[in-house]
Amino acid sequence: MTLTVSTRVDAVDRLAEEGITVAVEPRAAGTGTPAVELAILNLMPDKPVTETQLLRLLAGAGHPIRVTFLRPRDHVSKSTPEAYLKTHYQVHEDVAGRRFDALIVTGAAVELLPFEQVTYWDELRGIMDWAQENVTSAMYVCWGAQAALYHRYGIPKYELPAKLFGNFPHRLTDPSSPLLADLGQTVAVPQSRHTENLRADFEKTDDLRILVESPESGVHIAVGRGGRELYVSGHPEYDPDTLLRQFRRDQAKGADIALPVNYFPDDDPSAAPVENWREPGRIFYRNWLRGLTRDKIPPAENAARKSGV
Repeated sequence: MTLTVSTRVDAVDRLAEEGITVAVEPRAAGTGTPAVELAILNLMPDKPVTETQLLRLLAGAGHPIRVTFLRPRDHVSKSTPEAYLKTHYQVHEDVAGRRFDALIVTGAAVELLPFEQVTYWDELRGIMDWAQENVTSAMYVCWGAQAALYHRYGIPKYELPAKLFGNFPHRLTDPSSPLLADLGQTVAVPQSRHTENLRADFEKTDDLRILVESPESGVHIAVGRGGRELYVSGHPEYDPDTLLRQFRRDQAKGADIALPVNYFPDDDPSAAPVENWREPGRIFYRNWLRGLTRDKIPPAENAARKSGV
């Protein structure tokens, strides 16, 4: 099934080297099975890296997807050239009149700042409010999840005594959820953050339901608004060497950083890292998007799929 972007972001060529095809079409084709319209608000510093990681997961969704990349309007990126952003990214005003089937809001390198001190906080709040009326389902990731939980429910984030850093096992607390279909009782998920949300705060509202959590790293996936909003603390999109690169980066900065947990065999940083999270992550993304595709598939085609034709 076709994964399409409107401009040739760097991820297109990076994924082609892995044998993953991402089509480039400036406008929707308008024929065949309608694509899931997905917007990605990419708040990460190195945007091509995040593009590649997310598009890789989306490529396994099993349904046509058309991706539009968004960025904050006034934020000046220190890691991605402005010319690249102007060529490949839109701002919210460019798409405010459209409806989307799905939205992903990524994490951001601002987690130790109070939300109100983030330069694009007011803009982000406006996008989250717009999404309630114009997006079928939104997934908020890492700091993006903390921002949404704070904006929606007043749930605060708490600074940890040391960075939560590693590859943690998480248990499914609600295996009956369609979002968790075909996953085992436990899934591995990378976590890399200095702050957390507390389970007790989730329990203060009946609107939130916890689906996946860990005794070590806390709540990983929760849903709200009848399942229309997903709050995801971890990073199933990470590359096998992402935690390694972060470890080396923090070491080079002189940070007091411990080895990522459950990542290097025998905690030997010279050994190839363990990678056991991307397949469960692909299944989770597939399940999420599958729930959005039922109304996108023409009735005859949907009946044929159900009958196995």
